[in-house]
Amino acid sequence: MPKQKTHKASKKRFRVTASGMLKRAQAGKKHLNSHKTGKRKRQLRAKLVEIGKITKKYVEIMGGKA
Repeated sequence: MPKQKTHKASKKRFRVTASGMLKRAQAGKKHLNSHKTGKRKRQLRAKLVEIGKITKKYVEIMGGKA
């Protein structure tokens, strides 16, 4: 059976942590920022760690072990 290919779009957007969770950036920071408060933009800088059922699917797609 051939190896499973890495999903390149997911590889660019997510990282798999050592414990197998998914780490991603938050949406809403790319454009239309002038009317957003500094606090809001600062909080959007933080990375999120996902732990849901969908996380397992994405970790497998990216070649990690879920």
